[in-house]
Parts: sequence; C-alpha cells; structure tokens
Amino acid sequence: MSKKIKTGLLAYLLFPIAVLGRDERPVRDTVPKGHHKSAAKAIKVQYGVASFYANKFEGRKTYTDEIFSQKKLTAASNTLPMHTWVRVTNLRNHRTVVVKINDKMHPRNKRLIDLSHAAAKKLGYTGRGLTKVRIDVLGKKKPAEAEEGSLTKDQ
Repeated sequence: MSKKIKTGLLAYLLFPIAVLGRDERPVRDTVPKGHHKSAAKAIKVQYGVASFYANKFEGRKTYTDEIFSQKKLTAASNTLPMHTWVRVTNLRNHRTVVVKINDKMHPRNKRLIDLSHAAAKKLGYTGRGLTKVRIDVLGKKKPAEAEEGSLTKDQ
C-alpha cells in the first residue's frame, strides 16, 4: 500500500474520534446547559424590559401547574428558575414589588420578565405596557418583604 493511501485511510478512521469525541466547551457568553438552575446562582441582578400578561391567560395553567390570576403577584421569565422570588424595580419611578416566578414566556420573547397585572399596577406601568426594570434574585424561600399576593378593591 502506498503511503498516500495509508495516510488517507488513517485520517478517515481517526477523524470521527478526533472531532466527534471531543468535549465541547460553551463560549463564555452562551447560556450553560440547564440554565434555569445555574442562571439564578450566577446572576443576582438583571436589567431588562418588563411587560405584563394579557387577560387571555386568566384561569389558564402556568408552567408550574398553578392557575394564573391577574390578582396574584407572580411573573414569567425565561432566564430565572421556577419558584424563585425576585424583587422587580421600575427604573422610571423606582417603585418595587416582590413576585414569584411560576411561568415561562414564549422562547422567542426577548423581554426579561412578564408580570401579572397586579404586579404591573404596583410598579405603575399599566398605562405604558412596557418598562425598564432591575431584577434582584431573592432566592427560593418566601422573603419577609413579600406581600400576600393579591390586591383588594381598595388598593
């Protein structure tokens, strides 16, 4: 056998091992596998745009099998793990609200968080629809500063 054929055959046999057998390491800016669990640990503060749920979701099940209500202080996020408590601050007027993440948004949605109408009302942006926010991750345990989770008629 000629040297050229041996080299070609050897390359043909070793190519899948050399390329496909390698461990792929994520690029620094990519989201790691299982990002819902590790994102909250790595990122304690996030900045982005918040919106609020449309009324058509009232009474539907969330990702965590809870029934969605516009009166509860809950939110949806694609970057935070489920059952995480977060403090959301409206950067326009500096109002804050503590909400629990219990749903996911559509994967193509570029917004950081989608709040219930009650939470959006506390932040004061229901007339605008969108606002810039800061999110502080508080953890899995309900914080003392969290309110009961529903609005009464006098609020």
